Amino acid sequence: MTENYSYPLNPEWTTEEMIKVVNLWGKLEETYENKMTAESFLATYTEFKTVVKSIGEERQLGRDFEELSGYSLYRVVKQAKAQKTGPLNRKDF
Repeated sequence: MTENYSYPLNPEWTTEEMIKVVNLWGKLEETYENKMTAESFLATYTEFKTVVKSIGEERQLGRDFEELSGYSLYRVVKQAKAQKTGPLNRKDF
């Protein structure tokens, strides 16, 4: 479902920080559209959290991304954390 929309980003982030956040949005899309392991998703999420430390900011960015794409960061993170290993199954989120 790759469509033309802009990823939610903060213009105050450095290029390196933006790359970490964009990588997470890409992994989230990949999780919904193909297959992703919990380990791989959580590794990218950990990098994302080095940029987006505030849970409030994470929730806002996640809501913004879900409005644009239909993909829920919250549900995938929740499932990946619960599962810890193995392939993430779309029916679980």
